Amino acid sequence: MGYGIIGLVILVLDIIAIVSVLGGTGSAGHKLLWTLLILLLPVIGMILYFLIGRTTADA
Repeated sequence: MGYGIIGLVILVLDIIAIVSVLGGTGSAGHKLLWTLLILLLPVIGMILYFLIGRTTADA
């Protein structure tokens, strides 16, 4: 039961991260790379995006 809730939380946070990427001011290539990273490595990609991927204009 606990793993299902954790998976759901990760899914929601990944969707938020992808929406943030696509709504950002970066180039199409920048958006594509971050989206692929988040999709291929859901937890690590999301954490990296929120730590180093966002620019001050996106925040």
